[in-house]
Amino acid sequence: MIEVRWHGRGGQGAVTSVELLALAAIGEGRYAQGFPSFGPERRGAPVEAFNRINDTRIKKRQRIYRPDVVVVLDPGLISLVNVSEGLKPEGLLIINTSKSLKEIEKHIQFKGRIALVDATAIAWKELKVPITNTTMLGALVKMTDVVKLESLNEPIEHRFGRIANRNLAAMKLAYDEVHLA
Repeated sequence: MIEVRWHGRGGQGAVTSVELLALAAIGEGRYAQGFPSFGPERRGAPVEAFNRINDTRIKKRQRIYRPDVVVVLDPGLISLVNVSEGLKPEGLLIINTSKSLKEIEKHIQFKGRIALVDATAIAWKELKVPITNTTMLGALVKMTDVVKLESLNEPIEHRFGRIANRNLAAMKLAYDEVHLA
């Protein structure tokens, strides 16, 4: 089973990301969960969302405390929230940032694998808005192979309708540009 924790801000699409990833996994014939952690959040407030994906039925129903992967949609969160908390030592931290690893390491305690992608620049280029949810899905898929990239096409087309092609382009560009730091 792979467990993923997403960090974003209200309105950035973290919840949409987990839904799309879960639908892609289910479309591949696998079992999946996608759920948010809600409190009195408001637009712009830090939020968390979670995915579990497995080849067999998933019986766990609680929050993910020891994720295999953490995805950070908003680079400003790394200095506000301990995004690597509970991340397994052999896990992967994927961060949307234009900064170098050296700059990022000042704000995180994780010493394992870290992947970087400037998802905000990609989103501005392809979507004309700084919403990085589909962009970071591309980065996640490239770094983990959690689902096939093509498996996200149908959920994204269904969710975004006439602007789906722009979201698919952003996802593919992040897939191509994400790299281990």
